[in-house]
Amino acid sequence: MVIFTGVSGSGKSSLAFDTIYAEAQRRYMESIAPHARRLIEQASVPEVDNIDGLPPAVALQQSRAGAQERSTVGSLTRISVTLRLLFSRAGIKPAGIPFLAAEAFSPNNPQGACPVCQGLGRVHEVKPEAMVPDKSLSIREGAIASWPNGWQAKNLRTILDALGYDIDAPWETLPLKAQQWILFTDEQPTLPVFSGLNAEQRKAAIAAGMEPSYNGTYTSARRYVLQSYASGKESVKKRLAPFVTIASCPACHGKRLNQHALSVKFAGYNIAELGELTVTQLRALLHPYAQGTSADLPEEMALREAVIRMSADICRRLDQLDELGLGHLALGRRTTMLSSGELQRIRLATQLISRLFGVLYVLDEPSAGLHPEDVKALMQSLRSLLDAGNSLAIVEHNLDVISEADWLIEVGPGPGRLGGEVVYSGVPAGLANIAASRTAGYLFNQSHSGLRQRHAPDSWLKLAQVSCNNISMLDAAIPLERMTVITGVSGSGKSTLLARVLPALLERLDKTHTDEDKQEEDVALEIKGKIISGAALLQRLVRIDQRPIGRTPRSNLATYTGFFDTVRKLFAETEEAKRRGFDASRFSFNLPAGRCPVCEGQGQIIIELLFMPEASAPCSTCGGTRYNEETLAVRWENRTIADVLDLTVDDAVEAFKNNPSIQRSLTALTALGLGYLKLGQPATELSGGECQRIKLAWELQRVQRGKTLYLLDEPSSGLHPSDMDKLMRVLDQLVQRGNTVVMAEHDMRIASEADWVIDLGPGSGVNGGRIVAAGTPEEVSQSAQSLTAPWLARQLQKRVGDPQ
Repeated sequence: MVIFTGVSGSGKSSLAFDTIYAEAQRRYMESIAPHARRLIEQASVPEVDNIDGLPPAVALQQSRAGAQERSTVGSLTRISVTLRLLFSRAGIKPAGIPFLAAEAFSPNNPQGACPVCQGLGRVHEVKPEAMVPDKSLSIREGAIASWPNGWQAKNLRTILDALGYDIDAPWETLPLKAQQWILFTDEQPTLPVFSGLNAEQRKAAIAAGMEPSYNGTYTSARRYVLQSYASGKESVKKRLAPFVTIASCPACHGKRLNQHALSVKFAGYNIAELGELTVTQLRALLHPYAQGTSADLPEEMALREAVIRMSADICRRLDQLDELGLGHLALGRRTTMLSSGELQRIRLATQLISRLFGVLYVLDEPSAGLHPEDVKALMQSLRSLLDAGNSLAIVEHNLDVISEADWLIEVGPGPGRLGGEVVYSGVPAGLANIAASRTAGYLFNQSHSGLRQRHAPDSWLKLAQVSCNNISMLDAAIPLERMTVITGVSGSGKSTLLARVLPALLERLDKTHTDEDKQEEDVALEIKGKIISGAALLQRLVRIDQRPIGRTPRSNLATYTGFFDTVRKLFAETEEAKRRGFDASRFSFNLPAGRCPVCEGQGQIIIELLFMPEASAPCSTCGGTRYNEETLAVRWENRTIADVLDLTVDDAVEAFKNNPSIQRSLTALTALGLGYLKLGQPATELSGGECQRIKLAWELQRVQRGKTLYLLDEPSSGLHPSDMDKLMRVLDQLVQRGNTVVMAEHDMRIASEADWVIDLGPGSGVNGGRIVAAGTPEEVSQSAQSLTAPWLARQLQKRVGDPQ
């Protein structure tokens, strides 16, 4: 078990994934026929002279690849395949239902899918009230807000006018029948359109046999919204999201299957109902069948044997999921609703079941999202891979996992340009003697001073009778103007309380997520409960998660934090810019005037190769600078605008030392350990941890406007302990300003720094969702019922007091 560690951005992943795994994959690809390579997503060829002794490799990353709308826990683990066979062979069918093949139990197959929702379990519908928000406007004045912009809107108005509808009358004066037809009709009448002619002139033109400008087809507002939203284009979905709502399918009630498939039962359940059981519950139900002890087993010997074998196969897979701390998941849970850590552990479970040997497994923080109690089970599973004759290369920050390494490689010593060197390679004990190591102090020191001054709570946000997912009739109190950490085993309800309940109950404060983001949440989720006190003391709610800060390379650190606007103004104020007539917009790589015309401001040209992976290369015209020659001719402090984007945050601190507004942004970034990032680093190249810290930096630089509640879900994920220390000090600054910080966290170092700890559990899934203990870290650490308590107590023993 080889573990790669080092500070965030030091080069661990570059060495493990972009070099070792990429070279193993390249060698494997050489054995595959060229036409088959096109079907496999390939890593770029690593820059390495030679690697000796490299076995075949499998990468298990924390990526969301495979997390698709129709993909579920059952399909990803292949359990659904066996389950469908079980229902086809041994399911009890009502009279009149013919034999159903296994495919008929799949919502992704036409034979089994619900005909109304096509197997999605949900339907999109428009919000009638949102389509016409201002009923005093006429159609010509833009009453129908959901219509397209520009020529398309003019075309629809013209067709309605030609059909005899009054497009100049206020919407509220139109007859109800006319309103309904305009918004909801499924008819699509086509008629000749004569540009520039009114209704009377149009009739005359038709009578005279004139040639129309074109033939126009009318599409109702509802039809336009649903068709355009389904196109999948992100920009269109974002614009139309306010007009769309998602509801459970009225035909299958979210079950995704047709009525024939749902009428077949095994062990008293239909296949959709089995998909709603957790891994732990399903294992308990099928275990008697796998053991051959169930009274419900068929009498026919061949069928009986088939049921036992299929049940045993399912139980074996369920056992593996349970051992990896995934017992709280249901087979029908969509993979889009899983954390990246849960996805990686599901992939790990499938590898453990496959029983390969002689393979190098490369893993990316397998402990992410795991309670210390669950990490013990994870280590046993990883050891079983080693025992089977495999090798492990693990990128990891968790100190409990690092201490289990057979061989330790620290990359660093710092991040970015300050990293990229092998600081140490050897047995873990030898790291204690390496002065340049950033990890050694955390791994070997038995005591440390606290990171922040803790304070007793004096005002509260109180929730009552909260129910959502596995949380039922919960009463909770969260101290205001303090730091609270929510702990508990994986699946105990931490993320439900933090990311769903609190935002839903404080909806009037939550301006951080768009309607589009909210559409992604589970429509079947019903959140009950109320806030009985404390809400009036909060003015804002901000969720700081690890979502990307942008979906394209055009978004970067400088544009997200906003200081690039100030930089562009500085360039516009130079004598050369004034002489050329350039304003600040000229220095944007997103606008045609200033950007390179060949790469359109991307700096890269994407090259599609027939039998090889897609490649990119710097634009030969601008050399990757993104701008045209005229724009690059303007210099500020002897730097072009491209030179500024190429600066690291640390370099930019010196370059803009005389600009207070830019300094405010840069200081916030350096305080969070992000000084190594380049200002123009594309958003697509940033890790989840980096994105989260950039969002925090943006908050830190803001002028305070009212008391804010900050919600963070596992901020330690992807961070080295030293980077987490920096993050904690920044979060403490927010608390000192009078704000409230609440985070769900598994890292006991973080929990020990909180003013208040809420421990959920005692177990996961149906065995969780209750407050086991709440109080100061010391009080929670003494709880006899809490699985968190002994781990928290161990950490508090190392913490020698608050800083003075």
